[in-house]
Amino acid sequence: MISTWAELRDFALSLDLPHVTDAVSWGNPNLKAHGKMWCWWSPYVDAAIFKGSRDEREMLMAADPETFVMHPHYANTGLILVAGGRIDPGWAEARLRQSWRDAAPKRFLKEWDAR
Repeated sequence: MISTWAELRDFALSLDLPHVTDAVSWGNPNLKAHGKMWCWWSPYVDAAIFKGSRDEREMLMAADPETFVMHPHYANTGLILVAGGRIDPGWAEARLRQSWRDAAPKRFLKEWDAR
């Protein structure tokens, strides 16, 4: 299980996806993919933040409320918060790969997929 920002950062970078960079937004470290925020750790609650949808977040929270958590700051977004120490690497990898693809320009993905 992934427990901290340092572990999540190292894990995400180990996927060796291109166009991923370290960044700081609103005073907090994060990783960006293709210039867009990709994953980060919440400054409000001990949880990683992944991109998703509200419907998916609600489903995940209903299925496992100890793992998938919420803070009022994120209530109006589709972001998915996963409690530190409960982040499954397999789930995180699939989520990161999908959000990396979602952030990529279409022309880049066409070339990437052709390889």
